[in-house]
Amino acid sequence: MAKRTGLGKGLGAIFGDEVMESAAEEQEIRNHKETDHTAASSDKEKVDSETGKEMFIKISLVEPNHNQPRKEFREEALVELAESMKEYGVLQPLLVQKKGDYYEIIAGERRWRAAKLAGLKEVPVVIREYTKQQSMEIALIENVQREDLNPIEEARAYSILMQEFGLKQEEIAARVAKNRVTITNSMRLLKLDERIQDMLIQDQISSGHARALLAVEDQDLQYQLAGKIVAENLSVREVEKLVKSLSKKKEPKEIREEDESISLIFRELEDRMKTAMGTKVSINRKDKNKGRVEIEYYSEAELERIVELLESIR
Repeated sequence: MAKRTGLGKGLGAIFGDEVMESAAEEQEIRNHKETDHTAASSDKEKVDSETGKEMFIKISLVEPNHNQPRKEFREEALVELAESMKEYGVLQPLLVQKKGDYYEIIAGERRWRAAKLAGLKEVPVVIREYTKQQSMEIALIENVQREDLNPIEEARAYSILMQEFGLKQEEIAARVAKNRVTITNSMRLLKLDERIQDMLIQDQISSGHARALLAVEDQDLQYQLAGKIVAENLSVREVEKLVKSLSKKKEPKEIREEDESISLIFRELEDRMKTAMGTKVSINRKDKNKGRVEIEYYSEAELERIVELLESIR
């Protein structure tokens, strides 16, 4: 520490050198904090002045949002867009927000990727400030409206909005301008075997095919049927019929044998009662312990005979 002179030295004699050194250190810390606060305020003022305005920034300062719903980008489509950008530039600015020393994409990652392919050094952007939830919703809405998401990406995005941000299906439906049933059906696709989800992402099967497979609980069987759809180019209607036929489960051999044995016993009882009553008798079972006995008659005289026969049993 620098040597103190003048009044400082006199105060040191009064309060002690340790007290004076501590006070000097505290003042130095306060000075640093004020400097940092001034710098932070300056950065904030700069961002505030940029917010909402369209401007060009270096493409190297822009990074994608890892929470954005879209994960798959078709290379062919990106190359086509890049060729267009080489001639006309980026026609629609990216929507971004400031994140430290870089700008995070809220909407427009496809344009950003194409711009990089085109070799552009700068891209037009509009800077906004959003919460994490708002960023997610905007990215989802933009992609859904442009139909850029595959069915699984869309379903996962809805799931995140529900699980991470606590939105209800009705609220999500209102935000993306779709009805609640559409949201429900979309999210049901996440119950499929992951191999089938990948087939859906790769556009090997359609959402209609996938929804039909949801009726099959066994995931290995789901996958087998998905392979059959691709191999035989089955329509959605054909898959629905196939799944319906499989849903008619055959009873296990043991159960069938048990039922046949019970049926045989009741047929023997019916025959014994038929012999005793002299007319047709049917036993209709409701369950193991309950049922109904029907005795048929074909004339008043026969009914009288049956009643007399029953009375004689007492």
